[in-house]
Amino acid sequence: MMDGLLATVEQYVSTDTLVTLTVLSIVFFVGSLIVIPFILIRLPADFFDIRVPRPWMEDHHPVLRVFGHLVKNTIGAIFLFVGFLMLFLPGQGILTMLIGISMLDFPGKRKLEAKLIGQSAILNTINGMREKFGKPPLIIAPNP
Repeated sequence: MMDGLLATVEQYVSTDTLVTLTVLSIVFFVGSLIVIPFILIRLPADFFDIRVPRPWMEDHHPVLRVFGHLVKNTIGAIFLFVGFLMLFLPGQGILTMLIGISMLDFPGKRKLEAKLIGQSAILNTINGMREKFGKPPLIIAPNP
């Protein structure tokens, strides 16, 4: 049965592509298990609280600030894309997408972050990670 399924899949997708997707799945999965907790436990407890301003590179030279925003948005777009892929491949897709969104700059971002982080399953997962490393739970604004 598996041979028939594999033969059918190979009609549409080459073996090299299947191997590449398998390797990417493993890399994304292992990478997400390491990188996502590393980032989430280092965030300040009020990072997602929309009542607290979150300036970034405000005191730097304008050229450096533009370059920093360009790099940050590029990395955010990569996290968002990889998180989307992890919805279909092994990995922590939702948390990866949340980190990607928090790195991007767009109107209404803080409210979207607060709405996402306000979901009890997401907030409990993140706070559980933070608790294991002795970090305080995240603070969110009431009724984001």
